[in-house]
Amino acid sequence: MKYLTLAATTLLATSAYADTPELVVYTYDSFVTEWGPGPQIEAAFEETCACDLKFVGMGDGAALLARLKLEGARSDADLVLGLDTSLIAAAKETGLFATTSVSAEYNLPIVWNDDSFVPYDWGYFAFVHNTDMLPPNNFRELGDSDIKIVIQDPRSSTPGLGLLMWVKQAYGDEAPAIWEGLADNVVTVTKGWSEAYGLFLEGEADMVLSYTTSPAYHLIAEDDATKAAAPFDEGHYMQIEVVGKLAGSDQSELADKFMAFMVSDAAQTVLPTTNWMYPAVLPDAGLPIGFGQLIEPEKALLVPSEAVPALREEALAEWLTALSK
Repeated sequence: MKYLTLAATTLLATSAYADTPELVVYTYDSFVTEWGPGPQIEAAFEETCACDLKFVGMGDGAALLARLKLEGARSDADLVLGLDTSLIAAAKETGLFATTSVSAEYNLPIVWNDDSFVPYDWGYFAFVHNTDMLPPNNFRELGDSDIKIVIQDPRSSTPGLGLLMWVKQAYGDEAPAIWEGLADNVVTVTKGWSEAYGLFLEGEADMVLSYTTSPAYHLIAEDDATKAAAPFDEGHYMQIEVVGKLAGSDQSELADKFMAFMVSDAAQTVLPTTNWMYPAVLPDAGLPIGFGQLIEPEKALLVPSEAVPALREEALAEWLTALSK
């Protein structure tokens, strides 16, 4: 009887587990690290959904779209979290994403009206440096200096693609000359943000392409005020990160629930001090104190998402030409 009772209990547990819906979210690697927002978001959402939320790290943001194109409609993912405004048009061209009715009262610098993607955080790209150095005021000064920088590959990384758009938006037809000036400043080009920032922290470069919000991590988590973002007088390029639902998901309602959760106070409170970005919806408690010490760009730059694909090809060619010399 003991054996039968144990077997019955095991059968019931197995059956209950099998009945638990699984929601698969493709995202970038830093989101799912122990210091990233993934673990807290997973625990908080699972308390509300009676489901198994599974984050799958896929390199950096731009690599997510490449993976989806490879998998197509056969993808196991229900959602993708980590694309941004530079990738939205290309993502829609795949035909893999569904529309959603999820919305919120966004605290963004622009009006958001996309019906497929929900923004969950945003920020400005910037070069982060140690405060014991005098940073350049713009890309021209950087190119004329002997300052060593680490940047990310625009073919795999959203910050890398953002840098291309930043230079192109700020300098237009002069962008090739800017890249020629910057080429000898570049120590290396990494696949993603994490590798680049790690090299900077290890002293392999003077500056790293990151965000104006990155110094908040050092201020709040490490009580370290030795990192700062350099304000550039031509302005800073904006990034808005989004989550989208795949049309092939067999958990459509649950996916919508997750997207709504990502703009709820429960998630938005977590993001500033784990993803170190501005929340898309201002939390009830406001921003952490350290965010008040960050630089605020006087000019925000952003290429409309529908114009990015054509501009990307031109900017990528200019970048490749300059760095290959």
